[in-house]
Amino acid sequence: QVQLVESGGGLVQAGGSLRLSCAASGRTFNNYDMGWFRQAPGKEREFLTSINWSGRRTNYADSVKGRFTISKDNAKNTVYLEMNSLNAEDTAVYYCAAGTNYYATNSYEYSYWGQGTQVTVSS
Repeated sequence: QVQLVESGGGLVQAGGSLRLSCAASGRTFNNYDMGWFRQAPGKEREFLTSINWSGRRTNYADSVKGRFTISKDNAKNTVYLEMNSLNAEDTAVYYCAAGTNYYATNSYEYSYWGQGTQVTVSS
């Protein structure tokens, strides 16, 4: 089992930045690839980005490429999501997830999930 806890969400103005954190505990964090997803009201959960177990390989959805950056600190058992140039369409609950294929973009391909953290962007 892997337990994931997201933090860092909140209210930010359009054009601003936020950094989300996802702290992991339980089974060896180093063994897992990690992903970030988000879900807005009335919409399906959307893949944003993922990173492989070592932190050397990443994958991004086109909607966030160039604005969001994922990173992984195995020493701290934490994965981060740096978000820049935020706009109202980025308003959603953001989730981190752990899996074994960093190139996976479907939520069912990830085994463990955090509870989510709300990000609200005011225009």
